[in-house]
Amino acid sequence: MTDTASHQSHSAADRAERGRQRSLNTSRSVIWGEKIAGGVITVGGLMVIVAVLGIMVFLFRVVMPLLAGGEMLGNVRYQLDTDQDVIWVNGDEFQTLAIAVAAEGRVITYHVPTGTEIARQQFDFEDAEVTAVAGTLERDRVAFGFDDGTVRFAELGFATTTTARRNLPAGLTALDERDRVLDGQVYTEVGTGDFRTLSSEIELGEAEAVSDLPIIAVDYRVGGTRERPTLAFATVDADNVVRVSRSRIQVNMMTGAQTVTTTTTELPPLGLAGGATVTGILLSGNADRAIVSSDDGYVFRYDLRNMDNPTLAESRRVADEGVAVTAMTFLSGEESLVVGSEDGAVHVFFRLQTGTEATTDGRELVRARSHAPMPAAIIDLSEAQRQKEFVATDTQGNVWVYHSTSDQVLFELARSGEVTTESSAMIFPRSNGVMLISQGGEVEAWQYTQRHPEVTLRVLFGRIWYEGYAEPTFVWQSTAGTDLAEPKYSLIPLIFGTTKAAFYAMLFAVPIALGAAIYTSEFVDRRVRATVKPMMEMMESLPTVVLGFVAALVLAPLVEEWIGAVLLGFFALPMGLMLGAFIWQMLPVRVALRLDGFPKFILMGGTIVLTALVALQLGPLFEQVLFNSDFKDWTTGRIGTGTPFMFLILLPMAYLGVAWGFRRLLGHHWRALIGDRNRAAAGRLDVLRWLALLGAAMLLSFLLASLLTALGYDPRGGFIDSYQQRNALVVGFVMAFAVIPNIYTLAEDALNSVPSHLRAASLACGATPWQTALWVILPTAASGVFSAIMMGMGRAVGETMIVVMAAGNTPIMEWNIFSGLRTLSANIAIELPEAVRDGTNYRVLFLAALTLFIMTFVINTGAELIRQRFRKRAFQL
Repeated sequence: MTDTASHQSHSAADRAERGRQRSLNTSRSVIWGEKIAGGVITVGGLMVIVAVLGIMVFLFRVVMPLLAGGEMLGNVRYQLDTDQDVIWVNGDEFQTLAIAVAAEGRVITYHVPTGTEIARQQFDFEDAEVTAVAGTLERDRVAFGFDDGTVRFAELGFATTTTARRNLPAGLTALDERDRVLDGQVYTEVGTGDFRTLSSEIELGEAEAVSDLPIIAVDYRVGGTRERPTLAFATVDADNVVRVSRSRIQVNMMTGAQTVTTTTTELPPLGLAGGATVTGILLSGNADRAIVSSDDGYVFRYDLRNMDNPTLAESRRVADEGVAVTAMTFLSGEESLVVGSEDGAVHVFFRLQTGTEATTDGRELVRARSHAPMPAAIIDLSEAQRQKEFVATDTQGNVWVYHSTSDQVLFELARSGEVTTESSAMIFPRSNGVMLISQGGEVEAWQYTQRHPEVTLRVLFGRIWYEGYAEPTFVWQSTAGTDLAEPKYSLIPLIFGTTKAAFYAMLFAVPIALGAAIYTSEFVDRRVRATVKPMMEMMESLPTVVLGFVAALVLAPLVEEWIGAVLLGFFALPMGLMLGAFIWQMLPVRVALRLDGFPKFILMGGTIVLTALVALQLGPLFEQVLFNSDFKDWTTGRIGTGTPFMFLILLPMAYLGVAWGFRRLLGHHWRALIGDRNRAAAGRLDVLRWLALLGAAMLLSFLLASLLTALGYDPRGGFIDSYQQRNALVVGFVMAFAVIPNIYTLAEDALNSVPSHLRAASLACGATPWQTALWVILPTAASGVFSAIMMGMGRAVGETMIVVMAAGNTPIMEWNIFSGLRTLSANIAIELPEAVRDGTNYRVLFLAALTLFIMTFVINTGAELIRQRFRKRAFQL
């Protein structure tokens, strides 16, 4: 029996052990579930990394062509059949046809790629010799000056039509693989299967007598409207007498008849030094100014706004002493004057309103750029029609293509053979090629591609001196009201606007969010926390487009109308919170304990609302006393001084300084004074102390503000300037409202994750709850709190819709809280839908996106490094 019982007991023990072993074995479903979950998480993480890298690669792929150099596609060289000196050339935008005019009137139309002659005409110059020639920007209208003192005008243009394939005439002769010719017309097949038909249009006008002496320089401009075109030309004769003529043409729209009225004005003498002669003349498009160059290095600027009384406004040396000005031209828009000299120097001058007394109109020519000099004396300058490009030719046959704004030489074109006579060059209308022709009829043409000549790293991130600006500066202006205005692509104003918006948003959001997180984590009743925290998190669900809409159409007008109350509210609301705290402090202990929770929360909220209403009522009085009843007018600097606003700015710092001084000097005495008193009495004394400190701080702040004013400092024109309705203050309010839930939620979770034994230890050592929160809990949770702030900053930096609708979208660089701004993200949202694919603006916008990507990456990386340091310090506690 005993053996049987022992055996049974052993069997039971074995079964129990096997049961325990089975219970310790994990089921296969759990194992497979963990493996699948781990695999999904791993794959998801890798896909996120791949997606981020893919975005980076895509952005770089779109952006890199911005900084790529030009590509030479080819060049041709041939000799025209002419025994006369070529004096003018014009080419069409397709680089198909060109027209060359010789000195004795021969006009040859030829095929640019092959040099084949298409047509030939003869101008009748009536035995007069051409002594000067010039044309309009498009080069299709030309003025010839002659040795008999007359001037003739010619049209050397091109007619473009479309011919359907079924209407193509028979007998076409192939010029090359692309073009065919018949009866002076060139047919080029286009992508639709039809043919572009090109032919030359040539016409010579009648002679107009200007002087009895040979014309040595001439310029020609066409302006006005289609119904009332105006022709203007300027001449210089052999006695250096300058004349300007204007011809106004009135067209009868019914009959087509033209009535021409011409007036000629002789300009004041140049006053050239002994032996100096004129080398060139330029006339503006609306004939309001003329510029004459001389061989002693001077240019002379005439003011022609009043043709009844023209004046010699300015004489300026533009070349070194003894160096002649050998060529000059306007760039498109006629705000930039390019001057080439005998020593190969190339300078660009702007006509700026400086208020100088050295000129008659307060304007002067200011050297804006000095481009790379050419190896020899410059003999010809020719501008591009659509960009700030020009081509320069020197006596050694060098041909360089410049872009003025980006200050770079795009191409240094090499001649394929020796040229024995002087040459002149032109840029084709689409800025994709250059044609050079010598006086002897030798033609050389280059075709190239340079998609983004106006963009360099210096243009994107450096100061550039643009036309119409008094100095180099950062400007973003991708479009304008006229095609003559050049785009300006500096990203610095957009980066600044992004930083400014994030700064003001964080300035409002961080104190409120962190204060709320500390309050709900360390002080508030759990029931209140259970209500407040979900409400704060629900704020994050509000669409930013709704917030932007409210900010633009509701908040911005209200802030503008009640700006005095808003400014007063910055001080009234903290004072309301302090008032509520003092009221609570003066309550009996039993009452305070019984009302702790929602009643306390309602009391604090009520005092804040009460002070807000007081600020609303006192706003007009506040504005009247401090800002002469008109804060917006005060910001312009027309009324008042900077003392009131500096008083408000310095008041918080003055209060902190007074409070610190009181604590250092009288703190122990004060603690001894209130230490033996009951709660209510101590509270009343604390209120008196606070009021005394506040009064001392206000006095100190006013004295400091008055001292700064006496020293000449005025905040207006700096971080305070003219008031705009949609401004950084409104953006800061609304973006802070959007960012606060992020910062609050993460910071509150970080504070709650601090081990409770640290709180207990601090309180057991005699620290107050506030001291515990400030010196124990907050340092321990510093890594999480810092991460919360960085998450909020990332949200603020990337915010789009709020700044699109409420910021005014003005890309200006000023810290003025009452002015607008434009951020990188808002700029992308506004301009990308209208940007031409693969155009310069399109790629620069992608560069803005890449810049924003890099900014957030740098911020997050730096934040993570700092967070790790905070975390290591927390582990040591």
